[in-house]
Amino acid sequence: MEPINYLWKDRKRFFGMPLSFTQYRLSEDRLFCETGVLNVKSDEVLLYRVRDLRLTMSLGQRIFGVGTVCVVSSDKSIPHLDLKNVKDPRMVKELIHRNVEAAKDQRRMRATELLGGEDDLVGQDHDEDLDEEGV
Repeated sequence: MEPINYLWKDRKRFFGMPLSFTQYRLSEDRLFCETGVLNVKSDEVLLYRVRDLRLTMSLGQRIFGVGTVCVVSSDKSIPHLDLKNVKDPRMVKELIHRNVEAAKDQRRMRATELLGGEDDLVGQDHDEDLDEEGV
């Protein structure tokens, strides 16, 4: 078995310094979060399941150059994963976004997303036609 090639690694930071036992890693197809010293908990989210990304930076985080990237996925076990206090959070969010898009393209996930959007549009167009007819 060959080792995983990580595109990005960081730790949860306190006062801008990586002084915690929470590690974050990003590979081409997965996002990993590992916490603990004696009892280690390791979670992973498949990138093609990521539905939304959000960046939050409080005043204190901005002072220390860190932020929190919130990852919302369709994964049943980890629907919401926060990468807390990571260095250069805008770059991290963009890196995750690009790899999520690549993973979805590779698995041809676009068709199912578009079908959901088209149903909504068809319903809206139909309602507009009814309004024009005066019904």
